[in-house]
Amino acid sequence: MANTYLTRTPSSAGNRRTWTISTWVKKASDAVSIFSAWYADSTVGHFVFRGSSDKFGWSQWSNDSYSTRLFRDVNGWYHVVLAVDTTQATASNRIKMYINGVQETSFSVGAVYPSQNEELSVNNNNIQTIGSNNYSSNAEFWKGSMSHFHFIDGTAYDATAFGETDATTGEWKIKTSPSVTYGTNGFFILKDG
Repeated sequence: MANTYLTRTPSSAGNRRTWTISTWVKKASDAVSIFSAWYADSTVGHFVFRGSSDKFGWSQWSNDSYSTRLFRDVNGWYHVVLAVDTTQATASNRIKMYINGVQETSFSVGAVYPSQNEELSVNNNNIQTIGSNNYSSNAEFWKGSMSHFHFIDGTAYDATAFGETDATTGEWKIKTSPSVTYGTNGFFILKDG
């Protein structure tokens, strides 16, 4: 995507507690922001789903949570899913991240989870950006490729809603027409790259 990115500002807020992002990415060595949302309110802040330093993770304000596992392949595609449900009583159930169908449970600096029932900047009626970190003039672009980007409003899906293991090869593969409900502000773009 180089220095290109997409933005959308929903006309009204959707479910800010429960949502899912699923996309397939091919990373460049310095690819950073997959998705971001900014809200000019010190109580809500900024949220970014990113890939950086050979890891995938999320950041709320400046609290970064990155996988311990390293992802260094710049030739292959990764399926990344972020499922958020802040209504969950257990903190580690409030954000779940999956890479190629595997839930990441080990984080390099310890995961930072939102408070129970916290409303995040994602899915608010503020700018939402795919392929860039939109909170400052020093944008952090996703400099790889991206395809099959799903945003789900109101449901936290796991990776199996969007992908499956190939019975012959054992590799994680795409479901090109997943059976999901997009909700009020949900969408599916970049279907063909």
